[in-house]
This record gives sequence, structure tokens and C-alpha cells, in this order.
Amino acid sequence: MNGKYFRLFRQFTILMTLICVSILIVPDDAEAFTQQVIQKGATGDDVVELQARMQYNGYYDGPIDGVFGWQTYWSVREFQEQFGLEVDGLVGEDMKDMLVRATEYDKEFVHRMLREGREFTHYGGVDKHIQKGPKGSRDGAGRTGGPERDRKEQAPPEQPRAEEPAREPAAEPAPEPERPAEEEVPAPAEEEPAPQDDEPNIQKAMNVPDGFSDNDIRIMAQAVYGEARGEPYEGQVAVAAVILNRINSPIFPNTVSDVIFEPRAFTAVADGQIWMDPDEEARKAVLDAINGQDPSGNALYYFNPQTATSGWIWSRPQIKQIGKHIFCE
Repeated sequence: MNGKYFRLFRQFTILMTLICVSILIVPDDAEAFTQQVIQKGATGDDVVELQARMQYNGYYDGPIDGVFGWQTYWSVREFQEQFGLEVDGLVGEDMKDMLVRATEYDKEFVHRMLREGREFTHYGGVDKHIQKGPKGSRDGAGRTGGPERDRKEQAPPEQPRAEEPAREPAAEPAPEPERPAEEEVPAPAEEEPAPQDDEPNIQKAMNVPDGFSDNDIRIMAQAVYGEARGEPYEGQVAVAAVILNRINSPIFPNTVSDVIFEPRAFTAVADGQIWMDPDEEARKAVLDAINGQDPSGNALYYFNPQTATSGWIWSRPQIKQIGKHIFCE
């Protein structure tokens, strides 16, 4: 009998040890959703997290309100279709796992904004003070604003300059002594204009033109690195040029962030690779594109024929192939 009780006690001890270990090794990311399947009509913290994570990678552009309505439902279906999941509008374990791996969720920030009654964005990599808006504002809600536009709207008003004390009129400067006639100042040599090329060459750009912020350059470099690292340098410049071509096109948004984070626009945004640190080559490719280089031939789209799952992209008129990417009108 003693042996039997000892075996039972040992089995109980092993079981309790396993339970304790499993509790300890559960990542704190387990605040990433509960076990329930999230579906239309649901409300609460799981829906808040779903909307925040979907907005983080550009698949949801509605308000973060904790209500699983039609806009959330169709965003979920689009995400499922893009990533080869069962398209049923139900958020189960597979979709939760993919969202947790591809996004970050600042629960404290999101819930604080909700408690304060603010409308805000939760885009990845965007400073919180840019995302956060005043109570009841529309400055950061959804794709209609976007991080870049939010920044412009939230710029502090120009402060009036303090009046300067009255100054005594300056004394007349003494006339300069006349320079001797034989002393001549040589005229500065005129710089020869750089030769113009009909066909732009891929070359290293050294300066950032006006109209683009450091954040614009950084986000574009992240997109180029996430989409085209390992491609020929010409192909990386072409990807950056596509982003700029979309900004200049009337059918796309008109800021860097809005183009890159437009839902389903770039795979690197959806799978989280947009947040990888870009290398110097990606940044130089962006600068070359901003300075006028466009190896894509004014393309608005590109795709990898070996991995493309959309039949629609094959219908676009093709311009050229660079590396693994085909660039299209």
C-alpha cells in the first residue's frame, strides 16, 4: 500500500511541476488575445486588440472601438484571403498567431486613449505623440488621416515673435578706402553644368531634396528593404520609384506613409518585415529614386511571378522585369 501511495504522490508531484513550468514559460504576449474565436457581433478587449493589430499593419482603417462590425468583418476577410487562411470572417488561432507575429500591440496606450475618449491611430513605428489626438478629434482616425497628414495637422501654431526693444539708429558706416586701380578681384570660375542624360543612370545620391522628411526616407528605406533586399540595386531603386509614382498618381494617396500603409499595398507591411532595420543600400536606393531615377519605367505596380497569388496583377500591362520583379502600369 505504501508503494502505491508513493507512486500516486510522485505522479501528482510531476503533474503539478509540469503545470507550474507551463505557466512560467507562457510568453507575456499571451495578453495577445484570449482563447475565444472572435466573430462579428463580438465586443470587448479582444476586438480592441484585433482592430489595433489590423490597423498596425494597414488592413483596418476604421475606429478602434471594440465593436466587431461590418468594417472589421470585411477587413478580417481581406486579411485571410491575402495570407491563404480560410476566408470565413472568424478570427481563430491561425489568424491570431499570424497577427501576433507580424504586429505589436501597446495595450496600455490603446486602452488609455479609449478611456480618455480619444480617436487615434495605432500604426506601427509611428511616434505615440503623433498618433494621439485631442478628445473627439478626427486627426488620426483611420486611413483618412494617416501618420504623415496627422503630423501636419498637429504641428504647433506659429508663436508670435516678442517685440524687440527700440534700437538707436545705427551710425553711418565710414566709407571704404578706394581700392587701387591695378588691384582686381578675380571673378569666380563658372561651374560647368552637369551633362544631361536621356537615360537616367543609377548612381549614388548624396543629398535629400526638399519635401521629404527624415521619417519619409526611413519608412521608404524600410519598405525597399522589406520588399527587395537581395534584389539588384537597380531593382531596389525601381521599388522606391513605384512608391513615388503612386504618390504622384491621382488614384493613390499623396503621402509616403499613406501609400506604404494602404491596405494590401505591400507584402512587407502585412507580414511585419517593414519594421526590419534597412541597410545603407536601401537608403541610397530611396535617395536615388527621389532624385529622379526611375528604372521601373513609371510603373505603379510590381510583383514576383513565382510567388504572386493574385490573378488580377497578371492583367496589368507589363513594362519590364528587373531581378525577380515584373513592373507594370
